[in-house]
Amino acid sequence: MVAGSIQDCPFICLKLTATRRESLYILIMLGPIDTAIIFAYLALMIAIGIYASRRQNSVEDFFVAGGKLGSFSIACLWLASWVGGAAIVGGVTKTHEFGVSGGWYITCMVIGCLLFGSLFAARIKRKGNEHQLLTYPDFIETRYDSRTRIVATVTTIIAFIGYAAGQLAAAGAVLSTLLGWDYPSSLLLASAIIVIYTATGGFLAVTYTDWVQFTLLFVGIVIVGIPIAVANGGTWEAFSNQLPPGHMNPIGWSLPTMLALGVSIPLSFFVAMDSYTRMFAAKDETTAKHGTLLAAVFLLPLIIGAIWLGLTAALLYPDVESGGDILSRLVMDIFPVGLKGLLLVGILAALMSTADICILTAAANGSRDIYQRYINPEVSPPKLFRYSMYLAAIVGAASGLMALVMQDVIGILLLAFTINAAALFVPTIAMMTLEKVNTDAAFWSISLALLTVIAWYGASAMNLAPVFNNDPLWPGLTVSIVIFFGISLLGSKSE
Repeated sequence: MVAGSIQDCPFICLKLTATRRESLYILIMLGPIDTAIIFAYLALMIAIGIYASRRQNSVEDFFVAGGKLGSFSIACLWLASWVGGAAIVGGVTKTHEFGVSGGWYITCMVIGCLLFGSLFAARIKRKGNEHQLLTYPDFIETRYDSRTRIVATVTTIIAFIGYAAGQLAAAGAVLSTLLGWDYPSSLLLASAIIVIYTATGGFLAVTYTDWVQFTLLFVGIVIVGIPIAVANGGTWEAFSNQLPPGHMNPIGWSLPTMLALGVSIPLSFFVAMDSYTRMFAAKDETTAKHGTLLAAVFLLPLIIGAIWLGLTAALLYPDVESGGDILSRLVMDIFPVGLKGLLLVGILAALMSTADICILTAAANGSRDIYQRYINPEVSPPKLFRYSMYLAAIVGAASGLMALVMQDVIGILLLAFTINAAALFVPTIAMMTLEKVNTDAAFWSISLALLTVIAWYGASAMNLAPVFNNDPLWPGLTVSIVIFFGISLLGSKSE
């Protein structure tokens, strides 16, 4: 999920502190009913976590819900994780700025779901059943070796702590703006709630809360948002006649950026650990496939909703510079009391539902792929279950601390996505499609691609040369491809 440049990135670019005037404006516009809805939602998330904790008794329950989820639950898990602040708030912002092409970001997710569901979903579930898999590094080791598992584990832990930190920072910023609190207090509240229900309830809690969060987002953006936009002048006729011609251009965002997104987002579906966790959580192969494809169907009206609200904002605020607060401003200005709170909770839910699965994923890496695999292989299931809960709390706290101190949320998110796509894509596709694979090739391609991405980012930050202004996805992928196939052709350590 890496764009052509940080400036072109569609992620929500929220300020970490709201100005006094912005906070006062929103507090005045929010009625008591809206504020009550926000706090009721936060309380509901904790209640769901406590309820889910009473329905799980094993590590399998904690990390993959016992492998019993149906198609609707799998679809909600996909949507709640991928349709975060970047997709909705960022999509509306980019549509306000560039027009209909702002919907391309979510469209790339549809492509990713269709490809992953059609090509990989059932096969991954089959492998999971055969080898009793719980995590992506588990899956990697079925074809490679323990060295490759280690570097894959390190890669996913780095990436998912970064993902969680970015979403927590955005959630803290949203609460800060809505409630008029300072950013550290808002971040602490958001982090505490997410960590409590994730650490106590595990994957079941994530599933249950994602049902609620997806429903809130879908109702707020599509069922409520589009009619309200139309009632306030946001009709297709007005879009066609009153907006600049460029806003109706399907590639108005920038063709190079859209191509980069069209490659990197579908790639990320194949290498993100939570993609595999969802498949292991499905009750059977058919459910894994149908749930993923159902997510693509649900995404289509969300594309329309984000575009419609973005174009409406462009009509109402033609002279306002695009930014992360365009959707919030639109909601405050045109939504009636009560519905304001509903949609704002939907936006907050989109951020929190992405953070929870990231925290759980990194915790699974730590407990299953490091502690059980290398430190204490004979650990008892009850003890590993407790350690998994503790580690989820530690990962959440670490992500919250990172969100508090980091300066560039977008840069860290981009780095996380780039690491996953560049380092893990080639070995993952190879193990699923080739009859024989080379373990040395996998280990060195992941390791060197990871180092290339990190070094490229460092060189870019230090402005060492103009070439480092290019996105590190491409050199990282190039290194991965060259090393993997070079060693595969020359080496002999194959399986």
